[in-house]
Amino acid sequence: MEQATGQEHGHTIRVEGEKGGDITFSVQGRIALDNIGVVMPAIKGLMDEMSPSSLTVDLSGLEYLDSAGALVLVELENMARSASLAFRFVNLSQETQGIMALLDRDAISRGPLITERGASGIIEEVGDVALILFRDFVRFMTFLGELLTAVVYSVTHPRSLRWEDVFFYMKRAGVDGLPIVGLINLLLGFVIGIMASEQLMQYEFNIFLGSLVAIAMVKEFGPIMTAILVAGRSGSAFAAEIGTMKVNEEVDALITMGFDPMRFLAIPKVLSMIIVLPILTLYADFLGVIGGLIVGMSSLGLAPYTYFHEIPGSITVFDVLSVCLGAQVPVVRSSGGGEGIGGKRSDHCC
Repeated sequence: MEQATGQEHGHTIRVEGEKGGDITFSVQGRIALDNIGVVMPAIKGLMDEMSPSSLTVDLSGLEYLDSAGALVLVELENMARSASLAFRFVNLSQETQGIMALLDRDAISRGPLITERGASGIIEEVGDVALILFRDFVRFMTFLGELLTAVVYSVTHPRSLRWEDVFFYMKRAGVDGLPIVGLINLLLGFVIGIMASEQLMQYEFNIFLGSLVAIAMVKEFGPIMTAILVAGRSGSAFAAEIGTMKVNEEVDALITMGFDPMRFLAIPKVLSMIIVLPILTLYADFLGVIGGLIVGMSSLGLAPYTYFHEIPGSITVFDVLSVCLGAQVPVVRSSGGGEGIGGKRSDHCC
């Protein structure tokens, strides 16, 4: 008995032998990714139809085979083995043998490393979340302890610092961040001025616009917007840089060469942020006040002298210094070693 199938899809499977006896599949043409959706069902159909006692696959007529096609042949072999059939490939060319050798047959038959979990109850889910939070807390405290230890060492051994990197990151986080920090805070002061001017005009308190904008920018919006922008821009860039080094095993290479990754990578970034953040905060406060001045001059007819004259009575030097120092807290947490971004302000920033 002889029959053929699959000619219209670029391959031909010729079947030789009697049903229930010794069967030979002669595979001709090409078996590749684009036609395995047809080849595999055809093979299964022939296996069910012929019910062979032994199976021989002749690959002498095979013209093209890729890794997907080789996977089909391996699946055919597994089907025959699972049915306890005598099975063999014949007339394999060197190219076909090379393609077949690329497949890891043990990995194909091996089950998944992580079994699918069934539905879990609320108590189990709460416990899993609690364990995750606890592990994250332990990792964060470990990182924070290592960072503080490295900071103390760097302060007591200033010559161990890589000052070139400190200046480099000061430029990236400070100078390169001036445009975005300035633009956001200028617009924020402008918006606060517009909203405040509508209310002040009702009571003819136009002269207090400068005080209102200054209090809002210096005590509230200036520090927090600067911290958010720097943490989101520079902190995430630092985290991505160190994360890429971790993936490329560059951090492991530093450890092998005897360098402390915390002092080598994290300390220059943290120190540069500690230096530039107060300056960026003052810069943001100033531009926020200028944004309010634009509104005062255009909408309320205030002179610059009148606008600035009321500000010293509302803002003290302590207010400025406290928010400049308080704005450092979130970026020190976000930029140290690429562990994450975000943080918490001091009480003067709330």
